[in-house]
Amino acid sequence: MMQESQDGWTKRWVQSKHQSDYGKFRLDSGKFYQDKERDKGLQTTEDAKFYALSARFKPFSNENETLVVQFSVKHEQGIDCGGGYVKLFPATLNQEDMHSESQYYIMFGPDICGFGNNRLQVILYHRGKYHENNKTLKCRINKDTHLYTLILRPNATYEVKIDNEKVTGGELEADWDFLPPKKIKDPYARKPRKWDERLQIEDPEDKKPEDWQDSEFIPDPDAKKPDDWNEAMDGVWEGPLIPNVKYKGEWKPRIIDNPNYQGEWIHPEIDNPKYRPDPTICHYHNISVLGLDLWQVKSGSIFDNFLLTNDEEFAEEVGNMTWGLRKDVEQQWRELYEEMEKQKEAEEAKKKREKQRAKQEDIWGLDEEDEEENEEDAEEEAEERPKQEGSGERASVDQKEAHFEQKDEL
Repeated sequence: MMQESQDGWTKRWVQSKHQSDYGKFRLDSGKFYQDKERDKGLQTTEDAKFYALSARFKPFSNENETLVVQFSVKHEQGIDCGGGYVKLFPATLNQEDMHSESQYYIMFGPDICGFGNNRLQVILYHRGKYHENNKTLKCRINKDTHLYTLILRPNATYEVKIDNEKVTGGELEADWDFLPPKKIKDPYARKPRKWDERLQIEDPEDKKPEDWQDSEFIPDPDAKKPDDWNEAMDGVWEGPLIPNVKYKGEWKPRIIDNPNYQGEWIHPEIDNPKYRPDPTICHYHNISVLGLDLWQVKSGSIFDNFLLTNDEEFAEEVGNMTWGLRKDVEQQWRELYEEMEKQKEAEEAKKKREKQRAKQEDIWGLDEEDEEENEEDAEEEAEERPKQEGSGERASVDQKEAHFEQKDEL
């Protein structure tokens, strides 16, 4: 198991220099955890970056041995597109030049890109080629820590576990296309021409009743050809059609089981002359580097509890003592954290709405005090208007009376 201290992890883990802009890792336990110090792991810190970090150990081989690859990863950022897998490399790897094209033996772990595309990759190297598992394996996509375990056994079988629970397993030859198939279809076999694959047929003894009416419309028997109809000019006269009241629909014979049914013809198979068993499948020599060669759009994933061993029971025990101890408390803390974040977002949204409303009031001058003053001014103007109109009328009357008085004097 590779557990590093706050100061020592950078001495063991090597950052690749193949590119100058690789994303940086830090040792962190994230936003929610069971124990802040014990739950620290390698966390991605930069969005939209490639990452290339690796650690070297004493070379070993899994020939005639079980190989268990195990680690945990937490996508607390809510990853939408990015890798969460590990790779095992041979001792020949130059760690400072590690990149996406560097040869590796095993690639294992979650690979997420878009909604619904959450694969658990199990890619194995054999004779110069990389082979994906033929099954569609799904990883976990929530924000909790999950434990991923791959077991390769010397009897050419395998098992994949998530959170110490088996999710798939079987034979390596059956679930990867390492070798040509053992059996192929006989190229000289042909289905007999009289082979009957029909499960049911129409009853040859069933006959349509003589009085069966299958015409939906019939000529109107009461229609008469007009007296002035000229076939030479107008063509052959055809009476109008009316619905057939005796219409019963299209007649079809009943369906019965085929007495000559022989079943689906199966193409015979023969041994594939190109098949050769290979006892060296997934036997890797000089396994010496574990690496994180990733691309992430949204950073924040935390990798921890790396384990390489030949003991399946020990791996399960380690998983229970690491991931198993943290999972419940971490989940509770995560749910509480998310609830607090929702409340915080709601409060911020409320403040934003109040700020926008205040800004609009400043622009239009519609604060409460201004509205009250505007209403008082409007009331005063309404009260003064009749008085002004009345005084104007009296002035006009006085002027007229004075004019008449002057006229009388003249």
